[in-house]
Amino acid sequence: MLRYTMGWCDAQGREVSAPVGKLLRPPLCLFACEATGGRAASAVPAAVALELIHNFSLIHDEIQDRDEVRRHRPTLWTIWGDAKALAAGNVMRVVADLSIWDLSKHGHSHASALEVAALLTAAHMDMIEGQYMDIEFEGRLDVGLDDYFEMISRKTAALIRCSMSIGAAIGSGDAAIVDAFANCGRSLGLLFQIRDDMLGVWGKEEITGKPVGADIRRKKNSLPVVYTMSEAGSGGRGLLHEVYGQPGVTDDDVMAVLDVMEAAGARRYCESLTTEYSGQVLEPLRPLDLAPSAYDGLEELTRFLVAREH
Repeated sequence: MLRYTMGWCDAQGREVSAPVGKLLRPPLCLFACEATGGRAASAVPAAVALELIHNFSLIHDEIQDRDEVRRHRPTLWTIWGDAKALAAGNVMRVVADLSIWDLSKHGHSHASALEVAALLTAAHMDMIEGQYMDIEFEGRLDVGLDDYFEMISRKTAALIRCSMSIGAAIGSGDAAIVDAFANCGRSLGLLFQIRDDMLGVWGKEEITGKPVGADIRRKKNSLPVVYTMSEAGSGGRGLLHEVYGQPGVTDDDVMAVLDVMEAAGARRYCESLTTEYSGQVLEPLRPLDLAPSAYDGLEELTRFLVAREH
């Protein structure tokens, strides 16, 4: 089941080469380690742990959200059922913890491994709190922009921020440098989630594997919805209340909500925020005088996150 989640085999255990997701967090960890003077190879156990934590969260999220497809394949619970999928997610979480202790095989002290474990535990506690907030917000139309940003700063940005801070901790051990990379990672995380919310509403089905307006169908309070509720006229807000108050959402409902979003300028607002956060990514790192290749790499990643289609 874990190998299936990672895209390494099919449901019968036969080896395949399935889509494996964006693999964003491990490279960020390795990058931060190398950029701060460490050897990227020495941070591999931490990078592995980060990816396993991410996938553990996806297994549980899919059960909670009743998502039937991930990366163009059936999700774990649809094949093995809720109970076994929950157990698999728990095991993935434990394997992530075990991976951290492999840092000692790369020359790191137990104290260093404990520091990394503490950073990771704090981050995935934030991540779980953010997931709870996301679930609690579903179907509600009294969620404001401050609530939304508090939620995504935990659910998504926490683990991306942690990827950078762990890498910097392994590479330098300097608290000020760790904080700078954490702030850089926070901006990357917010940028990532805002773009994800845009794709959840306006993404192309043939690329994302989800229908247009997928988040509207699930009555999620993603950024386009939260912004529209704050900016739409009384008629638009009334339509959103009506759609989100129904047991189910039809194709016609989705199109009507998309029209209200267009009139409220939701897409323009989301695009402006991606521009704002992309401009903040490198700022915390400017005083560190890193190698030019480090800044170039982050600029390239930022451009990808702004324009990505999946």
